[in-house]
Amino acid sequence: MKRIIVDYKKLTPEILGLLVEKYPDGYDDDQIIAFKNAKNETVEAVEVKTEDTIYLVKVSTRLENTMANFDEDDYDDSDYNEPIVEIPEKDDEEDKD
Repeated sequence: MKRIIVDYKKLTPEILGLLVEKYPDGYDDDQIIAFKNAKNETVEAVEVKTEDTIYLVKVSTRLENTMANFDEDDYDDSDYNEPIVEIPEKDDEEDKD
């Protein structure tokens, strides 16, 4: 399964719709996942899944506002794009350390 990190600026209507569906009243602190990115910076995100992809959407106040103002009818199918950043799969040997 692919894992993709998405910033709120690059949210597609599809991912935004999944977020609003999963978190209709917003998200709580216990639903936020913290992890280190490739630059060893701590990133906080909320997770949404599709059949083949796990999206980790970076948490910010702008994300909350975007979710609150989302209306799926404002978008058409041509607005759907794939996010750019993918998380590489971990190598099994790294887990043995």
